[in-house]
Amino acid sequence: MTETPRTIAVIGAGIVGVSTAIWLQRDGHRVILIDRKGPAQETSFGNGGILASCSIVPVTVPGLFLKAPRMLFDPNQPLFLKWGYLPKLAPWLAKYLSNASAEGASRAAAALAPIVGDSLQDHLALAQGTGAEKWIAPSDYLFVYNDRAHFQDDAFGWELRRKHGFAWDELEGQAFRDYDPIFAPDLQFAARLKDHGRILDPGQYVKDLVGHFQAGGGQLVRAEAEDIVRDNGRAIAVRAAGQNIACDAVVVAAGVWSGPLMKKLGLNVQLESERGYHIEFWDASVMPKSPVMVAARKIVATPMDGRLRLAGVVEFGGTDAGASDAPLDLMRKSAEAVFPGLKASKVTHWMGHRPAPADSIPVIGELPHIKGVYTGFGHHHIGLTGGPKTGRLLAQLISGKQPNVDLSAYSPARYTKAGH
Repeated sequence: MTETPRTIAVIGAGIVGVSTAIWLQRDGHRVILIDRKGPAQETSFGNGGILASCSIVPVTVPGLFLKAPRMLFDPNQPLFLKWGYLPKLAPWLAKYLSNASAEGASRAAAALAPIVGDSLQDHLALAQGTGAEKWIAPSDYLFVYNDRAHFQDDAFGWELRRKHGFAWDELEGQAFRDYDPIFAPDLQFAARLKDHGRILDPGQYVKDLVGHFQAGGGQLVRAEAEDIVRDNGRAIAVRAAGQNIACDAVVVAAGVWSGPLMKKLGLNVQLESERGYHIEFWDASVMPKSPVMVAARKIVATPMDGRLRLAGVVEFGGTDAGASDAPLDLMRKSAEAVFPGLKASKVTHWMGHRPAPADSIPVIGELPHIKGVYTGFGHHHIGLTGGPKTGRLLAQLISGKQPNVDLSAYSPARYTKAGH
């Protein structure tokens, strides 16, 4: 156990970084939160807002290798690629698709379950006494299918969930209508999971957490972290905006932008941006009772404060290119198809970057070759869900406590081996 408080720099003011900062602060450390844009300006602003504990099944399920090429050439499928980016994407994509097997998906699910399985409780514990609690709403989470046969097509994923302790109710036909009548009539089946939750305004939630952190003496620095200064194999400062911010340890929780920082530290992490989109319908004329994943369209719809947010779609195209029209057009079509008669006072949209490791397993832990550098990134679609647990685990490591989770699966050491 650390006897004396230390100075910890946390790079990234999204949900993972902010969770880490608050738990470190509660352990008595002096914490400096560094972000190039400020709190919740990237993925933590625009995510689907669901505390999706059951989302342990990666995209890389068996059969993806055969499905993906067909999806890319079908404008009605939720997978897009900026073709000019393909040469840069290819090495990551080859590794990603190599994990699209029963073994690879099962390995990822086993790693994700301890990070996301108690998300609602993890968020409540994080937000307690911060003023941000008001944004957390317990709820069911629905997976909506065309019919039972369509649901059974996803049997592999549901069996993985069952194996990790998740249970659900099956609502079919009239039972589904009785639960929530607003869906299109061609949607006839839902799997309902209880004890989930949603965030009513993800961006404001993270900002309120940061406000609490600052009120408790935490420091927020708006600057781009350029490098981590080392001395004798140990981190001693973060180089940001041309200055050195002295610290005793550093946490890198900068989402997809963690990759370039890791390269400077000698770690070639296979990390790509899964560019995600959302559309918000303000003062929506119809609002689902619970957040839903619409399986046929691979989108989630979440009731939020003053609006209905639809999020989803995967586009590969790097971090520099702007938003594309085609994914947004598809999401608008999906909204009309799923929620007939949907009207809104205004419609807004957003594009952001999910940090996707090739093995779908977050990178959490201390670097093997540099003391005092810790990582907390790579949560792809489930950063909001897994952020609080990740932050608590990192704070425990830094404070010398023994986490109750075996962290070996997440270790950044897996990127130091030959061939990675």
